[in-house]
Amino acid sequence: MGGGYGPYRQSERLGIYREYSARLVEEGKAYPCFCTEEELARKKEEMIRKGKPPHYDGTCRDLTERERAERRREGRPESIRFRVDECASKSLDDIIRGEVVFPAGMVGDFVIMRSNGHPTYNFAAAVDDALMEITHVIRGEEHLSNTLRQIMIYDALGLEMPRFAHIPLILAKDRSKLSKRHGAPNIKDFRLRGYPPEAVANYLAFLGWSPKSEKEILSIGEMVEEFSLDRVSQSPSIFDETKLNWVSAQHIKRGGVERYFEEAKRFFPEEMKEAYSHEALIRVFEVLSENLHSLSRIPEEAAPFMPGVPKIEADKLHWLEGREDLLRSFIDEFSQLDRFNRQNLKGALKKVSKGTGAKGKDLYMPLRVAVTGSEHGPDILSILEVKGRERVVSLLENALNLVA
Repeated sequence: MGGGYGPYRQSERLGIYREYSARLVEEGKAYPCFCTEEELARKKEEMIRKGKPPHYDGTCRDLTERERAERRREGRPESIRFRVDECASKSLDDIIRGEVVFPAGMVGDFVIMRSNGHPTYNFAAAVDDALMEITHVIRGEEHLSNTLRQIMIYDALGLEMPRFAHIPLILAKDRSKLSKRHGAPNIKDFRLRGYPPEAVANYLAFLGWSPKSEKEILSIGEMVEEFSLDRVSQSPSIFDETKLNWVSAQHIKRGGVERYFEEAKRFFPEEMKEAYSHEALIRVFEVLSENLHSLSRIPEEAAPFMPGVPKIEADKLHWLEGREDLLRSFIDEFSQLDRFNRQNLKGALKKVSKGTGAKGKDLYMPLRVAVTGSEHGPDILSILEVKGRERVVSLLENALNLVA
């Protein structure tokens, strides 16, 4: 792992943390603590029982060197605690939240180095960010309590502090913190379900942020160009999968075949890939991409295009019964078409309508049910084009046999 600020693995930086913690101890800003986990747990329970903040009680705060040596001879665990000035308040100029004041007494003396020689999160984060010259720390507002501890560490060590921006939380519909119990998906879930990366980024960016323009659908490049922390809201946002689906559908519609077809191919049912040409599958995706919020929806949305004979349920037979002449007319007109394309199909349907008097639903519904087995679906002309003359005529003949 390269870069000018290494090493980057925490396990390889233990010497750095020991150096800075030793400096704090030497300057009286931290001290060795010999309390065991059991002792600390009992003290915490007692403070909570008395209605007091469960801060460290300072048992080891002012031990003499002799007392410290005695505890070391006893083999007690030795951690390093930061000495908090409980009479001093701290403040932070947060990019999003403005001035944040931490009143005195919010935290007690806290551990910066564990007894196993490893740093705690707040100590390692503060030291690493300063030494690696991190300029901005952008994270969720639930980390504000960590920020207070880190500010104390920066000040005690005389290290330059980065700018902080604490972004609002994303909440569930019940306004509780979004979690797995709400079925909250992660990025891997979105990828497996075929949501375009740019659509997910677009939606997530708008949770708590708004661009200067009124556009809701932005590319990654447009978001990068428009983004600024001063337009991030302080209020939490609600995760709404319905809105995510709308944003995703707009991206798929906009990107179409050129952007998404190669990724979409893996979602097509094997029967379709075996039965149809590459060009036919492209045409199917062209139709579906007009109203498709995730690529994993392709098997369901593409059902009307499936090869084979569809099952026509009993509750749909009424569209075929008594319409035998209409079905025969479809068969006759379609059989005569040399090119089974949209323009010729429109002409054939006009002839059928004129010859039978069927119009609107009475014309199109029997055709749709006969060819797809469904009353709903994509544009019927597109379905006919993809299935081809032989399949369509065969399906019409099958429907006619059902009711003849």
